[in-house]
Amino acid sequence: MEKPTKTAYSFEVKKEVVQRYLAGEAGMDLAAEFHLSSKELVKSWARAWRQGGDEALMPKPKGRPNGSAKPEPLSEEEKLRRENKRLLAEVAYLKKLRDLRDQGRA
Repeated sequence: MEKPTKTAYSFEVKKEVVQRYLAGEAGMDLAAEFHLSSKELVKSWARAWRQGGDEALMPKPKGRPNGSAKPEPLSEEEKLRRENKRLLAEVAYLKKLRDLRDQGRA
């Protein structure tokens, strides 16, 4: 058995389904006619349209917004703080390692 894939419906299809649903047609009949997964999808589109109008039925952009992956440039002071923190952690690690080695010899 094949897994059903998530189908994306156009704005026009969604709008027609919602208009017909609000005009009184049964959600189950509309779902069967438009090959939708269930009548719940019709109800959710109608609910979204009531709350947000046509904009709510428009397809949403996928993925991460442009420019969100670029980190902000760090100030010189912040670079030095990070380096200092890294070096302090490295020194603490080496001290612990030395202490563990000295315990094994004693």
